Amino acid sequence: MKTWQPFEWIVASRFLREGRWQTVFIVGGVAIGVAVIVFMSALLSGLQANFIRRVLTAQAHIQLLPPKETARPLRSQEAGVLQDATVQAPLQRLKSIDQWQAVAAQICALPQVLVVSPAATGSALVVRGDASRAISVVGVEPEQYFRIVSLPDKLVRGSARLNGGDILIGTELASDLGLDVADKLRLTAASGADNVLTVSGIFDLGNKGANQRTTYLALHTAQSLLKLQGGVSSLDVTVRDVYAAEDVAQRITALTGVQADSWIKTNAQFFSAVQAQVSANTAIRFFVGLSVAFGIASVLFVSVVQKSREIGILRAMGVSRGRILRLFLLQGGLLGLAGSAAGSAIGAAALVLWREMARGPDGLPLVPVTLQAALFLAALGLASVTGLLAAVAPALRAARLDPVVAIRG
Repeated sequence: MKTWQPFEWIVASRFLREGRWQTVFIVGGVAIGVAVIVFMSALLSGLQANFIRRVLTAQAHIQLLPPKETARPLRSQEAGVLQDATVQAPLQRLKSIDQWQAVAAQICALPQVLVVSPAATGSALVVRGDASRAISVVGVEPEQYFRIVSLPDKLVRGSARLNGGDILIGTELASDLGLDVADKLRLTAASGADNVLTVSGIFDLGNKGANQRTTYLALHTAQSLLKLQGGVSSLDVTVRDVYAAEDVAQRITALTGVQADSWIKTNAQFFSAVQAQVSANTAIRFFVGLSVAFGIASVLFVSVVQKSREIGILRAMGVSRGRILRLFLLQGGLLGLAGSAAGSAIGAAALVLWREMARGPDGLPLVPVTLQAALFLAALGLASVTGLLAAVAPALRAARLDPVVAIRG
């Protein structure tokens, strides 16, 4: 038994079959355009995510710092005017965030915030035998801080244990001082306090400078070494949306009065480059979509001219203008849908091939890309809507054809 089909579907599919080569070429053109959109979108998204992951691999999304000290000019008690003196910026002393526990509790209550980790950070001199190096000491609470910076995943030797007498050091510092796991070294802070610690692990942050300077201690050990008993020099914060970090930082400053620097602010040039990349990706998609729309519209305009006699006969048989309009809109939608389906398949194949072949010396993909269902669904929807919009003008022209004039040719 033959199933019932709408009139517009029957005629549209017949028109497309009769002009099969036109149909094949326009579907091919749409497929190439959609494949370019899918491939470039996935590639640029993967590149962007990889860049951001590398930037944030060893830093928090937001860092809260105590306010900087500023010099105030002296005023004459008698005249009420500035005295004739040169005002110089004071040296910044290491100090704690005032009432940091209350500030941390306020920040944790914000829905955008995931983790808040206190840290005591300062400079020190590490001595081993006759060799010494200036280092940056970071005292942390491992349970909280490791949710921000996954140090256990960056260890090359040892463990991420941070008890009172332990220290984690970078690979470059270990190489410079000839250190290995279980070796001891002496730390001397600018305050004069010193401590002998045991290397519990050696990490690689992927940055030579960071591996030379950065060391991690238990929070209470760093507080004692830096003379910050009970205090912290910063609060590290991670948020749900890394791109909203600056907005959250401004809200934290307004709420607590503490200086909050987001990764967007501290890496302004990098973030500008990421935004430029997003704009370039949008421009590519727009112009490819525009070329697809013009291709579909041109084919349908030719189809209207070629099928004008048939359209006139249909109109003379009583087919309404609305049905003729829907007939050509359906053709445009079918061309867009078929082309987008083929293009999505081509784009997915190209992404899989890229992921397998574009690899670095370490065997890992140069740019990690993922096949996201949302991207392919968006491409299908976009191409189909583009086909419908491109068919509007040809459909209106077909619907307005005078039957007598069209039949006479």
